Amino acid sequence: GLGLAESVPDHSSIWRFRQILEKNGLLTKLQEDINNQLAEQGLIIRAGEVSIIDASVIEAKNCRPNKGVDGQCTQDPEAGWNVKNGSDGKRKSTYGFKGHLNVDEDGFIKKTDFSSGNVHDSQYFEGLLTGNEEAAYADSAYQSKAHESLLEDQGIDNRLIKRAYRNRPLTQEEKEHNRRHSPVRSTVERVFGVLKLHYGMAKARYDGLVRNRTRFNLMCIAYNLKHGLSVLQGKCA
Repeated sequence: GLGLAESVPDHSSIWRFRQILEKNGLLTKLQEDINNQLAEQGLIIRAGEVSIIDASVIEAKNCRPNKGVDGQCTQDPEAGWNVKNGSDGKRKSTYGFKGHLNVDEDGFIKKTDFSSGNVHDSQYFEGLLTGNEEAAYADSAYQSKAHESLLEDQGIDNRLIKRAYRNRPLTQEEKEHNRRHSPVRSTVERVFGVLKLHYGMAKARYDGLVRNRTRFNLMCIAYNLKHGLSVLQGKCA
């Protein structure tokens, strides 16, 4: 910590420190160390562990192709377009990045990743698994024969949401599977909601993938620390 007589580091000093963490791959190690401490406190449960995986779009700082004073396009070249159906059924396009999460049933973030917005969610599924989980949850975007085989080979219970196809509607058994597992899967959506509403992750603060990935990872670490404190205070109440 800082003494009362010491000066507070300026923005540049803090950012250089962030760059050192990112360049040396220390953010992942820091996240693992903090999660191990949370596990020692009985907050992250390792026995019977489950993984709930999802991704969410983060709008780019400069998301529109406007021209700057020098005539160059100001749109972030490392972001990408994402198109998905909104809650109103209409297709919505967003230019930005994607944050990828693996959370547990209690809402603690176990693993993270970060990508351009035009990368399909399912490409990060395998990398987000811890290898220790007994079951995996994700929405239908992650459902594929390859992922079914992956989970089966690793002895992980497949609780991914089933998807209907043209001329092949869901069976009654598949509908029941989805109904049973959807409430658990929604945990990761609540975590993204908190990150966007309270941690500023609805919109990127910087240009470029690396700087925004660093910020995303730091916000996820901060979220876990605050969430852990809230759970501990609840236990003591």
